[in-house]
Amino acid sequence: MLREHRERQDKDQQKADDSWKDHDLVFCTGIGTPLDAGNIRRQFRAITAAADIGQGWTPQELRHTFVSLLSATGTPVEEIARLAGHSSTRTTEVIYRRELRPVLTRGAEAMDAILS
Repeated sequence: MLREHRERQDKDQQKADDSWKDHDLVFCTGIGTPLDAGNIRRQFRAITAAADIGQGWTPQELRHTFVSLLSATGTPVEEIARLAGHSSTRTTEVIYRRELRPVLTRGAEAMDAILS
């Protein structure tokens, strides 16, 4: 996949000609410059449109999906926080509360069983 990506990037560089700004990046714009948030959102919208799932999606929703799927499998909140790059579980719990409900419910049920 990376070789194919490199070939596409080489074609972009040839097409850009003198406009190409070589920053020695693996992922960059069509003229070699670093990607910014706007670039990522535009590319993401193009991908979702091509997949015929609409253009209203944002990359942030991938994080919510990631947290939801891990939570649904019973992954501990601490592990989800670490994998999501949060410095504490508080961020994970506050921002992704809906997605964490299955994990929190299982934890409460376990405590009920222990304390019964």
